[in-house]
Amino acid sequence: MTNPYKGATGLRRIWNACGYSIDGLVIAYRGEAAFRQLVWMAAVLIPVALILPVGLISRALLIGSVLLSLIIELLNSAIEAAIDRISLETHPLSKASKDMGSAAQMLGLIMLSMVWLLVLLDRF
Repeated sequence: MTNPYKGATGLRRIWNACGYSIDGLVIAYRGEAAFRQLVWMAAVLIPVALILPVGLISRALLIGSVLLSLIIELLNSAIEAAIDRISLETHPLSKASKDMGSAAQMLGLIMLSMVWLLVLLDRF
């Protein structure tokens, strides 16, 4: 059985994928308060990382930790949307899935905080 949405190849596939990705970012920004907050945090932290007097590896770690937090939130939101699509009823497996997505984001934010703290302590 073939997926009818997988027909594009070559540059057309890449073009389509970019459009779907932009759609996903827009949907997340409009519908997820946590994603919006992280976008605004990134809008502050990434320019700060670019102007801090740190080495390239430290700069990459600072920016990478911010981007990773955005990625985790997108995946967490996707999990929540899929669970809600299946059923809005309370179910232990639905709760577990959503809680694990939330835990992933919590660990991502802890990592972001630790990276920023350690890079800044090392520099200053």
